[in-house]
Amino acid sequence: MNAVEARGLVKRYGHITAVDHVDLTVRAGDVYGYLGPNGAGKTTSLRMLLGLIRPDEGTATLFGRDPLLEGARALDGVAGFVEAPRFYPYLTGRKNLELVAALDGGDAKERIDDALETVDLTTRQHDKVKGYSHGMRQRLGIAGALLRDPRLLLLDEPTTGLDPAGMRDMRALVHRLASEGMTVLLSSHLMSEVEELCDRVAIVSRGRVIHEGSLADLIKSTSGRYELRTTDDDAALAHIARANGIDELQATSHGITFAADERAVAALSLTLADAGIGLLALVPRTATLEELFFRLTEGDQRPPLRVVESTRRAA
Repeated sequence: MNAVEARGLVKRYGHITAVDHVDLTVRAGDVYGYLGPNGAGKTTSLRMLLGLIRPDEGTATLFGRDPLLEGARALDGVAGFVEAPRFYPYLTGRKNLELVAALDGGDAKERIDDALETVDLTTRQHDKVKGYSHGMRQRLGIAGALLRDPRLLLLDEPTTGLDPAGMRDMRALVHRLASEGMTVLLSSHLMSEVEELCDRVAIVSRGRVIHEGSLADLIKSTSGRYELRTTDDDAALAHIARANGIDELQATSHGITFAADERAVAALSLTLADAGIGLLALVPRTATLEELFFRLTEGDQRPPLRVVESTRRAA
């Protein structure tokens, strides 16, 4: 059974459509990145998934249960936080967790020590939360979520506002939880974070999901591009522009990039050699998640340093 299934989720606020027919599928065991810029509708989507707000259209289930129909029962095995976790600042970290455990009931209180150790707050558990750094409060929020012994952990921008060391520690924690088999749904606007942590991704823009699937497959789909550096890039550009099977030819500050199949690349290397142009580097490359994100959301309209019109001729 999938951990999360959302179909056709819509949320409107007056004339603004914050979430526009969103479909999501998070499989058990996924580390799933919900990637989009601020204001793209990510937090609103998470609120609907948890039953905190009612969608105007569509449905959402967690392990097959609909929070709007089954209430708190649908959240068994589900934990996390939307936006920033909140605590009583005048109480200690441990006392805050004891209050959370009392609300959850069951054996949640018995998991406090393990949760504090998991998020590396054991030595600070008796300090008041008002003295915690932002990163410590984020980790305390995850500790509170772990008291529920969740199968699915939802995290909304968990590294926002953290310094580089705090971001590193938070990512290491998510890695560790995922390696133990927990399903993680991570909402973020940070491409590097999603690329480092997630195996599947949904890219959202203006409330719509414009891509969902394997992160590896998405990046692999950009294969067939090459970077070239020669002893005379200007002369090489003229030859490449006339070559068969070359497309998307660009000159950048780092050399020349183009798209082609292997046969066209082999023929091009011989052409350049015959012209007395030496190859300093000819390497295949795939796009980064950041490049793909801008290509999908903005059409990759950032201008290169120089563009040369290429011609595609029949072989």
